[in-house]
Amino acid sequence: MSEMKERFGFKSNILIGALLFGLFFGAGNLIFPVHMGQLAGDNTLKATIGFLITGVGLPLLGVISSALSQSESLYDMARPVSRIYSIIFTCMLYLTIGPLFAIPRTATVAFEVGLNPFIAKEYLQIGLLIFSLIFFAITLYFSLRPGRILDWVGRYLTPIFVVLLSILLIATLIKPMGQVSAYEAQGSYIDRPLFTGILDGYNTMDALASLAFAIVIIFNIEKLGVKDPKVKAKETFKSGLVCVIGMSLIYGLLAYMGATSLGSVSRADNGGAIMSMVSEHYFGFTGKLLLAAIVTVACLKTAIGLITSCSQMFSEMFPKSVSYNKYAIIFTGFSFAIANFGLTNIVQLSIPVLMFLYPLAITLIILSLLTPIINKQRDIYRWTTFLTMIAAFFDFCNALPKTMKESLVISKIIDFAHIYLPGFDYGFGWIIPALVGCIIGTIIWRVRAKKE
Repeated sequence: MSEMKERFGFKSNILIGALLFGLFFGAGNLIFPVHMGQLAGDNTLKATIGFLITGVGLPLLGVISSALSQSESLYDMARPVSRIYSIIFTCMLYLTIGPLFAIPRTATVAFEVGLNPFIAKEYLQIGLLIFSLIFFAITLYFSLRPGRILDWVGRYLTPIFVVLLSILLIATLIKPMGQVSAYEAQGSYIDRPLFTGILDGYNTMDALASLAFAIVIIFNIEKLGVKDPKVKAKETFKSGLVCVIGMSLIYGLLAYMGATSLGSVSRADNGGAIMSMVSEHYFGFTGKLLLAAIVTVACLKTAIGLITSCSQMFSEMFPKSVSYNKYAIIFTGFSFAIANFGLTNIVQLSIPVLMFLYPLAITLIILSLLTPIINKQRDIYRWTTFLTMIAAFFDFCNALPKTMKESLVISKIIDFAHIYLPGFDYGFGWIIPALVGCIIGTIIWRVRAKKE
């Protein structure tokens, strides 16, 4: 097949872009920008630009880096470091954005934001049990048919979600609740809105998810007839632009909703509560139903994407042990259990893990994007990853629960990082070690090449 024939038509780019958007845009993506807007006030624009860098830019780079480095999966991407590192890192990332944290959160957030307002307090636990059982039964039904994920998410669930959300966003634009400039920024949004927005974008976890979803995207691009790696990367980028434009527009409007909301509703601790009040303000009881539909569809499509990605990855890494279908059933059942028992504890324990994984994921994305130049050079991968891992360990310690941080050993580790790691206070202490590792690896590579 010639390269010309392997190129997508505009319709295919839109379809893959809709699939990307559908996989990325879950409940957290709805909630975080709204809350950010309410806190950022008159600095909402700067905060939103920061949010888009990490909430939209990084995930797109993650998917492109997978295609550009000709990696079939996250395991393949991390393989130049070492086989053992690749297995451990892949398992950690997939379990964190999968059954340990993100998948249970989809059901719980859908219930909290969508159905909680309709249920009496004493029936909340049984309500969550019944809701999550139905939610995960639907998720499993679609996840057991991974070949049709392009249809389910790209063709049906994403358009339904966009139409429902548009109703609320258009109401916000036509009849604003207040003026953005009327409300002063709060906390770190006063003097560091852009920087704070960048960190807020981490909360979506989409940069981590992009490494997991890449396997689904590339599978569907190949299904549409594209095999050449460079063409795959090019078409992924073009489809990604569709996704980026859609996500950026919606994030901007959600932040605007949060910033203007103070004209009619009170401040709230999370974006879900703000959206609930805004929906009720515009549409009364119908607004609550509308929000329930928006959030449930958003969470459902993300849950399907995550179960599919996790099950595909584990069945490929350990083909002799368990089949794809069995992994899908195990992960769905585990997620159902966690959604009902102790999600708050799981969330708290997941934050340190995320702080450890994020720097490793970002450096892996950058190294993979550099494939045409460094050609997966082992020394560069190893030194960059090794020094990033050490710095990320300090971030892990700093994000531990307060009681653990107060222990003698952990507090000394954190004090050391405060003194010797530039940027550690802002969560970016890993950047300089990563650069140093990359330089050391490059020098060793060049010296070895000259000798040979």
